[in-house]
Amino acid sequence: MKDYETKFIRNVTLAGHNGAGKTILTEALLYSAGAINKMGSIENGSTISDYDPEEQKRQMSINLTVNQFEYKKHKVNILDTPGYMDFVAEMASGIYVSENTLFVVSASSGIGVGTEDAWEYSDKFGTHKIVFVNKMDNEHTDFFKILDELKNTFEKIFVPITIPIGSAENLKGVVNVLEGKAYIYKDGKREETDIPSELANKIEEIKTAIIEAAAETDEELMNKYFEEGTLSPEEISKGIVEGIKQNSFVPVLAGAAKKNIGVIELLDFIVKCLPSPEGFTYKTEDDKEIKVSPDGKFVGFVFKSVSDPYAGKLNYFKVIRGELTTATNVINASQDRHEKISHLNVSLGKEHKEVSKLCAGDIGVVAKLDTVHYGDTLSDASEPVKIKRIELPKPIYTVALEADSRKDEEKLGGNIMKLIADDPTLSIKRDAELKQTLLSGMGEIQLEVLVSRLKDRYGVNVKLKEPRIPYRETIEKKAEAQGKYKKQTGGHGQYGDVHIRFEPLPRGSGFEFVDAIVGGVVPARFIPSVEKGLKEALQKGFLAGYPMVDIKATLFFGSYHSVDSSDLAFQVAASLAFKNAMPNCKPVILEPIMKVEVIVPEEYMGDVMGDINNKRGKILGMEAVGKGKQKIKAEVPMAEMTKYPIELRSLARGRGKFTMEFSHYEKVPPHIQEKIIEEAKKWREEEESKK
Repeated sequence: MKDYETKFIRNVTLAGHNGAGKTILTEALLYSAGAINKMGSIENGSTISDYDPEEQKRQMSINLTVNQFEYKKHKVNILDTPGYMDFVAEMASGIYVSENTLFVVSASSGIGVGTEDAWEYSDKFGTHKIVFVNKMDNEHTDFFKILDELKNTFEKIFVPITIPIGSAENLKGVVNVLEGKAYIYKDGKREETDIPSELANKIEEIKTAIIEAAAETDEELMNKYFEEGTLSPEEISKGIVEGIKQNSFVPVLAGAAKKNIGVIELLDFIVKCLPSPEGFTYKTEDDKEIKVSPDGKFVGFVFKSVSDPYAGKLNYFKVIRGELTTATNVINASQDRHEKISHLNVSLGKEHKEVSKLCAGDIGVVAKLDTVHYGDTLSDASEPVKIKRIELPKPIYTVALEADSRKDEEKLGGNIMKLIADDPTLSIKRDAELKQTLLSGMGEIQLEVLVSRLKDRYGVNVKLKEPRIPYRETIEKKAEAQGKYKKQTGGHGQYGDVHIRFEPLPRGSGFEFVDAIVGGVVPARFIPSVEKGLKEALQKGFLAGYPMVDIKATLFFGSYHSVDSSDLAFQVAASLAFKNAMPNCKPVILEPIMKVEVIVPEEYMGDVMGDINNKRGKILGMEAVGKGKQKIKAEVPMAEMTKYPIELRSLARGRGKFTMEFSHYEKVPPHIQEKIIEEAKKWREEEESKK
């Protein structure tokens, strides 16, 4: 592949709802451009984009894939992204590094929540928009119905560039309204034909709308349109390019990727009308603007990292400024580390091809830069620059990770960190209190994929389990008790004697220890041992083994032996006083309460609020946020929220979002408390059996 100047590069990210046909459209684009000899299929796992074993097994896209090819003296980078929101980092990254977002919409199933989410990211990152209405060969499809749905959902001007000839089994081809030409497809080949008479009036109406939309982008074009009533084809194209840049309207094309209908027209439109990368703006970490430009020192942004057990670390990046060759003195500005670029590559799916240099706006991949990670900025060492990282949602779904064997446990740590480093929406931590490794992400499928990759790539076998809840215990009544530890062993014995008063404190107070000893009945040197013994006892709990909080303990009396008393004896005596007092203190279990905010379309409000009430939640308020959406504020027990990402997706048809953070602890109802105690007993028995 030869070197291409920035103005001849087109970056296009395919985004949309899962199942809209993005991967097959990628195949059709590659085939139409001559980059591949035969289109692959999802069913037999032969597509260029979905080469990962997990994608082939699940028959869905999981990864962002970069596919590069040449077409009509242009270089086109097609970025195929997942539509399932568990893999939002892959989708958002693809949109961030591409100036143009091509929304693939299924003509049979409509827009879908994946399209809406991708649209939000496109707005956020300021990318240019285009729509391809796919699957016009499916039953019960209506192009103009989808057009109306687009207008109503996104409240934009949508301008058809191509419209289908027929639909479902009668889909024959498309009319290119811009060219005023019709094309039919037979046996995969395109033939020009006459525009069907039944579409003539509609096409004239659309052509007028296109010319008006183009004219409104430029005062000179508008004046000419008013004077002459039309524009030349070159002027229309110029207006369309400017309109896409200004986001004043969105072009819409139609077809059926699986039958390769309407794909050549889309490909021609991409190189002719979509803007090049030049002039597209990014922000640096210090909030300055940096434009995509061939002028200046090299700057590149890493938008995807892959840890491959065979190929090593692969880093995909976009050249924001200047150019990159193997001779460039490169620094990882994010980590302040110098890097040596040995080979530069471009990619077509999993295949890489070496190139001599990459110009501004282009996308490349480098191997074996082990200290380079997702979101890092590579730049010329003489002028370090840090591009602002992509803002992604925080993990919302947490499970416990359990290794199958000690051998798996030994291999787990380092290998899982390689995979987590590839996806910023994943996180892992060890909870010492609960004795669990907690893995968090965006949803169930994402975490299942991670477990499969651990097994397939590194031979590590793990299970996903529901996480334990960090309950607490406390008391509701004041009581006091003696703890006396006396032991004779032939030589020096052990002796410690304490009288301690326990009383509840306000919620959130923690633990308070008071030394009220008078007359030295417990010597001062043993007082810290009493406090230490109490803290250890409180940590182990009384009812279910959870730490006890919000308790005041007052040491008010005791006795000692001049020879047999020791620090250990008074620690044990304190724990005995604790055990003796607790039955009279009315111990209870506290559960963590989460502050939850849920944003859903108004039509799902009733179902979501009813579900929160069923979860023992308290609705605190509601407020309108955006068009037709409401934010529900609530407090809900953590124990009821472990599966909420999955449940909300079902309740709100995928259109719900939520955030959750810890608020406070509250007493659990008596019937719940009994269940918690029983579950804790079973867990302890299981832990004992493992020893």
